[in-house]
Amino acid sequence: MAELNQEYLRRMEEVLALYEKPLSEKQPVVCIDEKPVVLHQDVRPPLPMRPGRIARRDCEYQRCGTANAFCGVEPKAGRHFTRATPDRSSPQFADYLLAIAEYYPTADTIHLVMDNLSSHTRKAVVERFGEKAGGWLWDRFTVHYTPKHGSWLNQAEIEISLFSRQCLGQRRIPSLRDLRREARAWNRRINRQRVTINWRFTPTKARTKFGYKRNQITRSET
Repeated sequence: MAELNQEYLRRMEEVLALYEKPLSEKQPVVCIDEKPVVLHQDVRPPLPMRPGRIARRDCEYQRCGTANAFCGVEPKAGRHFTRATPDRSSPQFADYLLAIAEYYPTADTIHLVMDNLSSHTRKAVVERFGEKAGGWLWDRFTVHYTPKHGSWLNQAEIEISLFSRQCLGQRRIPSLRDLRREARAWNRRINRQRVTINWRFTPTKARTKFGYKRNQITRSET
């Protein structure tokens, strides 16, 4: 269980206050996270449907390695950013940020909610694109890190759940190529539907649930 220290409370309040802001084209709020995906391939072809019998899949399968899926969402706008990659390395993360930034060319800043993974840093972007271009890209974002053990505060967790149920399901996906195709198709569909997230956990509810007052939170020294 997370320790409700000052750092945790500060970061939680910051993220929850951000979620209360109205929808803004100039300052969109985007939440991102990663999901590992295990690739599987059928050893034997599934048995086809027959009259009175559903299609059946053999319980035996072959593991084909792992891949990664970046899942991002602008919750109030219903904009979704799903990308399948070989892994969640720093270069892949940097490329993903570039794709998000390109979607909002006229925004003053893009509020970015994510966890404090080692690759989620300015260094990762600069190493990928160089000091000038990487620095410019990182400065397109205002980063809000969730507290340690506070991933539940990231609405991208809900996005991952949607992607897992609606795209991956119980199917066996054998390759990164197939995963990319399925992820792109799902992303197009959910963007057409403009599926939003109705986040209801507010700073006021947090103070009631965890038993603290706003004036008990000290400012960060950094």
